[in-house]
Amino acid sequence: MVGNMRVLGIETSCDETGVAIYDSEQGLMSHALYSQVKIHAEYGGVVPELASRDHVRKVTPLIRQVIEESGSGKGDIDGIAFTKGPGLMGALLVGAATASSLAWAWKVPAIGIHHLEGHLLAPMLEEGTEVEFPFIALLVSGGHTMLIEVDELGIYKLLGESLDDAVGEAFDKTAKLLGLGYPGGPVLAKLAEEGAPNRFKFPRPMTNRPGLDFSFSGLKTFAITTVQENGLEQQTKADVAHAFQEAVVDTMAIKCRRAIEQRGIKRLIVAGGVGANKRLRERLKEEMDRLGAELFFPSMQFCTDNGAMIAYAGHRRLLRGQAPETDFGVKPRWPLYEL
Repeated sequence: MVGNMRVLGIETSCDETGVAIYDSEQGLMSHALYSQVKIHAEYGGVVPELASRDHVRKVTPLIRQVIEESGSGKGDIDGIAFTKGPGLMGALLVGAATASSLAWAWKVPAIGIHHLEGHLLAPMLEEGTEVEFPFIALLVSGGHTMLIEVDELGIYKLLGESLDDAVGEAFDKTAKLLGLGYPGGPVLAKLAEEGAPNRFKFPRPMTNRPGLDFSFSGLKTFAITTVQENGLEQQTKADVAHAFQEAVVDTMAIKCRRAIEQRGIKRLIVAGGVGANKRLRERLKEEMDRLGAELFFPSMQFCTDNGAMIAYAGHRRLLRGQAPETDFGVKPRWPLYEL
């Protein structure tokens, strides 16, 4: 396919229902996002069956909303992109079935998008932002913490990943330890602003050895020991949050610097929910400025899961001629390097 293209994107991989319309000439025309956080908060984590049911309730109204807001008719849609994986089986099937049904009814192609590829391309949703290939990507989304070399669309080389907890999981588990609720990352980051900078010093895991892999489970254990020794008085909680966040952010900055130096590519994209962390943004900017490297983030609204990144990735893949799906199968486990 060539020329102008308008794509409807549908994201239902976990606990957010995201829908958007992206147009080759007009860019992002409309997008809508519904978060299920309140539904899952009382359980302290995502309940897959509840997630699937809520996607069923929300996806069709959101599709109607973005079509109306964009001023589109169903005849204006040239393709539909949906998240094929990775994610929760039931949640993914809601998006896949919806996309495939609409594609059949509207006689347009439907293509499955890798959720993490959507995150990798999310910074390009910003008007006037086009990141040149190749680049290094720090992907910190949900259960994933990865450093990836991106040579071009669909050509990815894994440089390093977490050997245990992903960074988002480590934030959530430490927040739970401190009694901060779910999801814990943003609440812990806010509490960390009140912490004393030098009271506690957490380790920087795996930074004293070569390689680009991460490990965060030891930081959670260190936080448990610190709390056991010092109690859970409010200022102590803030001091632990500060020390934990600094250790995580410093570790990621060191590994990103190492990746840039080893690969000789002076462009870094940071994508995924933890990319919204203000301290991480500050620390990486300091590091990239020292290296003379470019640094790209998505806007805050596109750090978490969203339909806009799926619509954009679908648009890119349809333009280069990717074949449409012949069924609506999904891939709950789908390594990025299989693309």
